[in-house]
Amino acid sequence: MSIKDLFGQDLEVINLGLKSFHSDLKTQGVKSVHVNWKPKAGGKKNMLNLLSKINKVKKL
Repeated sequence: MSIKDLFGQDLEVINLGLKSFHSDLKTQGVKSVHVNWKPKAGGKKNMLNLLSKINKVKKL
């Protein structure tokens, strides 16, 4: 597929995270699917490290 062909097609979007992005796309008539995704432990490094340690213990 050429770039010209790609940009000539209708846009279809998979939205991860902020639902407002999905809502804005829908109001513009863009086909989109919203996935309610959040980073593990809110993305906090110290919590991610603790979860990692817990998972290692579970595997033993």
